[in-house]
Amino acid sequence: MQEIVVISGKGGTGKTSVLSALASLGPPKILADCDVDAADLHLIMHPRIQKRQEFISGELARIDPDACTQCGLCREYCRFDAIDESFRVWEQDCEGCALCYHVCPSGAIRMEPRFNGYWYVSETRFGTMVHAALLPGAENSGKLVTTVRTEAREIAEDQGIDLILTDGSPGIGCPVIASLSRTNLAVIVAEPTLAAVSDLKRVQELTSYFGIPSGIVINKADINDSLSDEIERFAKDKDLPLLGRIPYEEKITRAQIEGKSITEYDPSGLGEYMHRIWDGIQERLDAEQKASTA
Repeated sequence: MQEIVVISGKGGTGKTSVLSALASLGPPKILADCDVDAADLHLIMHPRIQKRQEFISGELARIDPDACTQCGLCREYCRFDAIDESFRVWEQDCEGCALCYHVCPSGAIRMEPRFNGYWYVSETRFGTMVHAALLPGAENSGKLVTTVRTEAREIAEDQGIDLILTDGSPGIGCPVIASLSRTNLAVIVAEPTLAAVSDLKRVQELTSYFGIPSGIVINKADINDSLSDEIERFAKDKDLPLLGRIPYEEKITRAQIEGKSITEYDPSGLGEYMHRIWDGIQERLDAEQKASTA
């Protein structure tokens, strides 16, 4: 089984637009949206939810007002100031460390499993999709990413499908690392801006550190030719394939508004760029497979 993850060094580079276009190409695949902090792939995929599961992770302190003597030890020892003067726990500040539970002399505090969001299994026009959404301010997105990927892999095995296409999180934090483990290829989407070029270099350091084969796609390539050329030189210096350049086009925004991939909205224009990118991805996967069996 092979897994391709589409990532970017920063948000807003067009990562999800690229992934939704790739979803319409190639062999049957399972889709996984691992951008759980700001999921948006569903806006294009129009998923029909078949299964919904609560995501429980970590713990949250609860104070029983009838048992509480208001001795103040919990407030004194809480380093996160999560307990107010009325001895109520502020959920957004509680880290679930349970120190208050251990110091409470009256046993008025209990630790409860923490509900952080949902994960889903849905059907789309491009196949089964596993996706999720954290509640606002909720944490443990890395663990939720792992949950999504594990479910996607199990579904792929059950359906006899050999390809998983994953929409990863932007940046280099825990959710991205969770998205990249055991991945066959990372497709890094960058745009020619100073911030994006800097973040591209950081995310490439991450994929290199974990030994994950990578390739680069330049989106909005014609908005700054000199920076696009810098990205291409960077790819050459790092011995990474430049999988393609996508021009800036208002059609991409129109496709998003209509809930379509760019290959569906403009098959003979932007769709051709995506076909070439897919061919480059397949060549990279084939080369890596040959190298691993040599």
